Amino acid sequence: MASIEWRKIPTVLKTDEILDKAFRKASKQSDTVEDPDKYHRVRKQMNKMVQSAASVIDTTLIAYVERWPSLNALSEFDQALVDAAVGNDNYRKSLGAIQWGAERVRSIAADTQRKILRLRDIDGFHQARRSAYGRFSSIIEQISPEIEWLGEARDILRKLPSIDSNEPCIVVAGSPNVGKSALITSLSSGEPEVAAYPFTTKQLHLGHFMHRRRKYQMVDTPGLLDRPMVERNNIEMQAIAALENVGDVLLFLIDPTPEATTSMDEQMNLLEEVSGLMSERAILVVHSKSDLHKSTEMEDKIAISSITGEGMENLRKRLVEMIAADEISDPLNLPEDWPRNDLT
Repeated sequence: MASIEWRKIPTVLKTDEILDKAFRKASKQSDTVEDPDKYHRVRKQMNKMVQSAASVIDTTLIAYVERWPSLNALSEFDQALVDAAVGNDNYRKSLGAIQWGAERVRSIAADTQRKILRLRDIDGFHQARRSAYGRFSSIIEQISPEIEWLGEARDILRKLPSIDSNEPCIVVAGSPNVGKSALITSLSSGEPEVAAYPFTTKQLHLGHFMHRRRKYQMVDTPGLLDRPMVERNNIEMQAIAALENVGDVLLFLIDPTPEATTSMDEQMNLLEEVSGLMSERAILVVHSKSDLHKSTEMEDKIAISSITGEGMENLRKRLVEMIAADEISDPLNLPEDWPRNDLT
């Protein structure tokens, strides 16, 4: 499943901007009608103005419905991320209300056009057009809370990470200030992407390194605290979403130094909780800040320093081996996404 480009979600106009856009374009339509008979000319003008205004409103609203990702089409990770950021129920409710609004506007326009065809006086034509405009405005007013919510949600969702499920992914987790972002920066082939988490000034770091032309993605999670799930905030719930629904390997970082923000007991309790969430994924425990302490390397642990680079190449090698994305049991039957240069 391809990643969602949250940054490409379209701008959401305010309700008065939608109506102004619709009525302004509609007002220009009267000049496009030519008929020497005033009765027929006015009827065509009013009909065309109603049709034009409705078309602008309908097109604008439907564009939101069609260009915003359907929750049902998202990966479990993206669904969990949206739920933590803005709420899936609100997401569905708002898009549903906006689609209803578009359908009502189309229906009102069709009714008005049929009415204009039945009328026999010029004043009636004008009155029918004004009535349609008023009903359009009423519909937009009814869904204005959902339109406003969508605009606010867009500003939040644009900051969410885009992770390609077709490529290997490493989730980096741990308590606050154990060095997750520094690790990703040190391992990355280029500058990591940095995006603000919703509702906080914390930063999300997305990095990657290349191995045999394959991109290994790395995503950090907000620092988790050793406390019950029900007490976690929205930011921590996004980290839980990442842990439960994405990643081939969990890299759990531990700061064993005396200056660590979180005690070793709390870090080990958190590791135990996270291990339960990642029951189907491999976990690699890594000790950070090896330049500040002496740590004996064990079978399931690696000591690294993002400052000196100690242990980084060994860590990269271990991650590639654990994910085993390049292992091919049958060399004549390569996977569809296997990187290659086509022969000409």
